[in-house]
Amino acid sequence: MLTTDQCYQAVTSRDRRFDGMFFTAVRTTGIFCRPSCPARTPRRENVDFFRSAAAAAEAGFRACRRCLPDASPNSPEWDTRGDVVARAVRLIRDGCIDRVGVDGLAAELGYSARQLGRLMRDELGAGPLALARTERVRTARTLIESTAMPMSEIAFAAGFSSIRQFNDTVREVYSASPRQLRGAGASGAGTSELMLRLAYRPPFDLDHLLDYLSVRAVPGIESVAHGAYTRSMRLAHGPAVVTLRQGAGDYVDCRLRLADTRDLGSAVARSRRILDLDADPTAVAATLRTAGFRDLVDRHPGIRSPGHSDAVELAIRTVLGQQISLAAAGTHLGRLVAGAGETLPSELHVDGVDSLFPTAEVIAEIPGDQWSLPKRRIATIRALARALAVGGIDLGAGCDREEAGRLLLALPGIGPWSLGYIRMRALGDPDVFLHTDLGVKKALASLDLVDEVETLAKRSSPWGSYLTHLLWAEHARTHIAERTDS
Repeated sequence: MLTTDQCYQAVTSRDRRFDGMFFTAVRTTGIFCRPSCPARTPRRENVDFFRSAAAAAEAGFRACRRCLPDASPNSPEWDTRGDVVARAVRLIRDGCIDRVGVDGLAAELGYSARQLGRLMRDELGAGPLALARTERVRTARTLIESTAMPMSEIAFAAGFSSIRQFNDTVREVYSASPRQLRGAGASGAGTSELMLRLAYRPPFDLDHLLDYLSVRAVPGIESVAHGAYTRSMRLAHGPAVVTLRQGAGDYVDCRLRLADTRDLGSAVARSRRILDLDADPTAVAATLRTAGFRDLVDRHPGIRSPGHSDAVELAIRTVLGQQISLAAAGTHLGRLVAGAGETLPSELHVDGVDSLFPTAEVIAEIPGDQWSLPKRRIATIRALARALAVGGIDLGAGCDREEAGRLLLALPGIGPWSLGYIRMRALGDPDVFLHTDLGVKKALASLDLVDEVETLAKRSSPWGSYLTHLLWAEHARTHIAERTDS
C-alpha cells in the first residue's frame, strides 16, 4: 500500500487514478470516500486510509453517497497477484461465497475457514464475509437504481438471506433505506436488461481492444459492431449477454441481459475482466518506458491486456487455433459453436449473438470424425476437455496459476506459447512476454531488438503481458501503414 502521506497527496489532488487502490475515511463525518471525491478535502488529522471498502465499512464508516466509493475501479493488485488472498478476492467477486459459503471458498483454496479469515484480515483489514457483504450491497444498489424490481426480489438476487438483512445492510452502508436510494429517478425498465457504468483508470485504448477482439470473434457467441463488443456468458444460474462500449467520462457502458439476476455480480466481474478495466495504466507505462519503449507507450497510451469471461472456453480456443491463421481458427470455432453450442433464449439475442460456447464435457465427447483438424490436435483438444470436465485442471478465478501451468504443460500438444497465452488471457497473469509469437518477433525486428529478449523480459516485469500487447499493437500499426504505402 502507498504511505499515508502519498495517500493524502492523492486525496488533495483528487487523482482518479488512485480510485479503488485505497479508501479515505473521515472520522469527523463517519464517511469513507474514493480519493477523487469532489467534496471538500478533509484535514489530515481527521482521516484514516483503508485498503478495501469492506475494511472501511467494518470500522464503522458508511459509503459516501456523492462519490460512491463502492463503484470505483477495483484494486489492480488483487487481479494481478497470484497469492491466496488475491485468489480469494477474485472468487468472492465471482460470487463464490453466495454459492458455497465461506467454508466452500476456503476448501477451494485448500485452507480452513479460520486460516483464510486470518490471512484476509491481516492483508485487507476485513474477512471473506465482509468482502462478500460489500459485493452484495454493491449489486443491490445497482439493481435498486437500474431496475423497477420489487425490493424483495432485489434482496435475494443480490445474495442476502432475508429482507431484514438486506434493509439493515443498505441502511448501515449508505445511511439511507433502499427506497430512498431508488428515489424519483428510478428506471421503469424490468429485469431483462440492465444498463451499468463500469469505471476505469485513464488512459484507456479501447480502439485497440475492439480491433483485437474483432479479429478473434467467434460467430454466434461474440461480435464487434458499431464501436461495441458483445458476447454471451455461461453463469452459475443461467446464461447472459453483455455489450460493452465507451461511455461518457472514464466509464464503459455495460448493457446486460441476464436469465437470472442473481448472476449480476459475477457478470460485472467478468465484464471488467474482459476489458482489463482494473488495470493501473500509470504503473504499466512507467515500467515500459523505463524498459526502453517510451515511443511505443506514447503512441499507444492506455494499452490493456484483455482477459476472458470463461477460462475453459479460452483454453479450448487456444489449443484449437494453434499453428493456423486467426481466420481459419474462427471458421473451425464457428462450426463447433453451430454444431455443439447451446442456443440462447430469444430474449437474450443481441447483434448476432445467439449461442453459448459448448462445455468441456460436450467437447470431450465429440467424435473424432467431426473435427476437420489433424489427429494430434484433436487428441490434445479432447484430452484438455476431459481434464477440464472432471476437474483435473482448474482454471477458475481462484486457481493457482503455477499448478495450472504445470498440469497444462503435461498434456501432449500444449507448449510454452499456448500456456503463456492461456495464462495471460484466461488466468489474468500480468507478466507473460510472448517473445516467440510471430507478431511480437516482427515488432521487435522493426525496433532492432530481436537479440535483447531476455533483457526486455526482465525490464518489463511484472508487466510482460502489457509489453506483448504493446508490440502487437505496434505490429498492427506498421502492417496497416505498409499496406497503405503499397
